[in-house]
Amino acid sequence: MTRDPTALNGARRARELDELAGAEVDVLVVGGGVTGAGVALDAAARGLSVALVEARDLAWGTSRFSSKLVHGGLRYLATGDLAVARESARERHLLMTRIAPHLVRPLGQLVPVLPGVSARQVAASAAGMSLGDLLRRGARTPSSALPPWRPTGAAETLRLAPALAPARLRGGILGHDGQLVDDARLVMALARTAAGLGARVLTRTRAVRIRPDGADLRCAVTGETLSVRARAVISATGVWTGTIDPSVRLRPSRGTHVVLPAARLGNPGAGLMVPLPGSVSRFVFALPQQHERVFIGLTDEEAPGPVPDVAEPTPAEIEFLLGAVSRVLGAPLTSDDVIGAYAGLRPLVDSQALAGGGHGHAGGERTTADMSRRHLVAISESTGAVNVLGGKLTTYRQMAQDAVDLAVRHARLEAAPCRTHALPLAGSPGSPFTGPRETGSPGMAAGLWAAVVARHGAEARRVVEEARTGRPATAVGHLRIARAEIEWAVTHEGALDADDVLDRRTRIGLVPADRAALAGEVEEIVAETTAPA
Repeated sequence: MTRDPTALNGARRARELDELAGAEVDVLVVGGGVTGAGVALDAAARGLSVALVEARDLAWGTSRFSSKLVHGGLRYLATGDLAVARESARERHLLMTRIAPHLVRPLGQLVPVLPGVSARQVAASAAGMSLGDLLRRGARTPSSALPPWRPTGAAETLRLAPALAPARLRGGILGHDGQLVDDARLVMALARTAAGLGARVLTRTRAVRIRPDGADLRCAVTGETLSVRARAVISATGVWTGTIDPSVRLRPSRGTHVVLPAARLGNPGAGLMVPLPGSVSRFVFALPQQHERVFIGLTDEEAPGPVPDVAEPTPAEIEFLLGAVSRVLGAPLTSDDVIGAYAGLRPLVDSQALAGGGHGHAGGERTTADMSRRHLVAISESTGAVNVLGGKLTTYRQMAQDAVDLAVRHARLEAAPCRTHALPLAGSPGSPFTGPRETGSPGMAAGLWAAVVARHGAEARRVVEEARTGRPATAVGHLRIARAEIEWAVTHEGALDADDVLDRRTRIGLVPADRAALAGEVEEIVAETTAPA
């Protein structure tokens, strides 16, 4: 077995942390979410020396709490933000066709035509999907990847969404968008690809002070402190940016989702888009997910005050989501149907903070639901770092490119042009670190093998065949997660303990009952994998 340059693990972390002490890098990235990982990859791909430090774990914050959608910009068209809509459609195209086609696939989204959905909302949805098709074509995304919208009859609508109220159902409007198998997996793929190009990716490493020429760091594993020099520092700390740089003013918004068994909604074959009463641009979504679940979301509530380590859904938000979807169902949802819930904080930039310059502006709106999702890239007057924040998961790559462009200019770095628009991530069949896809199951049940391929792409056979744990091709408990994937999370994806595996590599932790049932087996595999040879 040849050494994998993308493999992240505890031994590599310890070695590279020692190497970093007193060293100088071209770019120090602070923050290990999708934006920070994207920045590290962009900089490393330009030939710069890069270190990424993350206080906790990769995808710890907002990046693991999304709807798992790769939006094409339909919502931004509705609010008149054509630039963001075009950017979203372009970045969705790149993710689906070049960067991570193994992680992103088309998802049908259905607006039902029922008495609870007004004629104005139906017409606006059809018009929006038509404009969305124009964006798709403008981005050159083929219809084979994202089919154009079309009306559906009552029978087809009910087949796609069996829980809809059949009485007076007249049909639906079916569009398509991109869906990630999991948002945290995108972050892992970005971080691993950056590591393959030479970036140091260091979790459990907090930047306690950012300086114009570097940062002071503390290792959470050993408690040791170290100083690193950097010609440019890029802060991608999301909702925590204000705690590092007081000059940045954010208006965090909380987005909550609830998790239901897919069977409760009849195992739908498409996502539901339910317009909110009185609105033609805001919807609640019921989206089928891996592990036979459906996520219902999402809220958009202002979240002032101190930023929590992990945001918590409120009972009122959960009740709102259940009620919004129940309007179109034959049997209303209740709290007894909920098997999990999660919330993430969007790092929305206050409109006044953008008044002095940056990549975009937030407009003059006063509600977080209507604030622009444009991003800010600017030099901090207090820390000297390049701050990159705002935006959304779909446009992480453009945000990263803008941040590195500014860092290169500001620090006068010698760097090649950005090439992330054409760089497949680890796991993609076209990745320089992956090689061609190997077909055929390695003695694994068909359903489990399909799930492993969906999460690992062209690396799926390696995940299983290189495992040393017992019974690698069998499932962990009742979920379609192979025991080999737990080992791979530790040996290749930077997981340092069972919590990293449960909550950010496999997402078992999204359902508390699953976490309780499977934690013991996961802990055993992690202990076996990390035990001295």
